Amino acid sequence: MSKIWKETGFVENDRWVIETEERKAGEDERAVLDLEAFIVAADETNEGGFGVLVSPADDVTRLEPYLDRIDLIAVAFPAFNDGRGFSHATLLRQRLGFTGEVRAVGDVLIDQVPLMLRTGFDSFSVTNAVALKRLEEGRLPGIAQRYQPTARDSAVAGGFSWRRLGTAGA
Repeated sequence: MSKIWKETGFVENDRWVIETEERKAGEDERAVLDLEAFIVAADETNEGGFGVLVSPADDVTRLEPYLDRIDLIAVAFPAFNDGRGFSHATLLRQRLGFTGEVRAVGDVLIDQVPLMLRTGFDSFSVTNAVALKRLEEGRLPGIAQRYQPTARDSAVAGGFSWRRLGTAGA
């Protein structure tokens, strides 16, 4: 069983359900559709409020025409060593300008959460026992200074994320 975590803590009664053959969204729940099913559904209606599941091999730029109709993009991490989801979050936030919720789902480890936050994730579906315990205790690992820019700037004064952005005096 997974729990949904945001920086404000664990979320009670999350209504999003990643639909499968065995599990469909109920009356008070909202469906998260895979990319292909989402595009079919979005093309059939002008409604909004969609949830989309993006797999590592998916092309997130296909979502661009629909972004204003999507509330949640769940990015799948099928294995801890598959980092394509980090690229998906970066593309969604920085290049495509998506402002809705980006959720990491799958093999989410505690050591990855700080970088996931920096690359644009704002919620996490956590099943790993160690990660759950550390999040309950408020114990996130971190690195004080960073050299690369991301969707979220370094909160620590003296960080170096400005170097490649060109926002500092030359």
